[in-house]
Amino acid sequence: MIALIQRVKKSSVETMGSITGSISNGLNILLGVGNDDSPDDAKYLASKIAALRIFSDDNGRMNLSIQDVGGSALVISQFTLYADCRKGNRPSFTNSAEPELARQLYESFIDLLSREHGIHVETGIFAADMTVEIINDGPVTIILDSNIRKKPRRND
Repeated sequence: MIALIQRVKKSSVETMGSITGSISNGLNILLGVGNDDSPDDAKYLASKIAALRIFSDDNGRMNLSIQDVGGSALVISQFTLYADCRKGNRPSFTNSAEPELARQLYESFIDLLSREHGIHVETGIFAADMTVEIINDGPVTIILDSNIRKKPRRND
């Protein structure tokens, strides 16, 4: 799974003219599910994101997590995070999970973030055409890939 995380002052998602999710002071999370992903990937990313220290403390240092600041998360499904642009100019999405698996892991990730980590979560609508409004804070933007932990590290 890939998560593109943005620290935001506020963020909202609109589908068919209606706001389906809106937060202030938290994380906008675009979540992509790959065809090799499993519930373990959802658990890993939820735990990592909940503990990620990317909010400023009283000294202005990124030292606090979303849990520490009582922030919220806006989670939006984003299969295009698995775009493969190596050949030609049209992205291939063959590495993206089929909708059934993607929906299952997307919902599992949301449930884990909310129930296990106590984070208030708002969402978009899975597989819908959405408009996302983001007021980035910092800006702070981080990409997490659950599959990176499965690959051996290079010796530098």
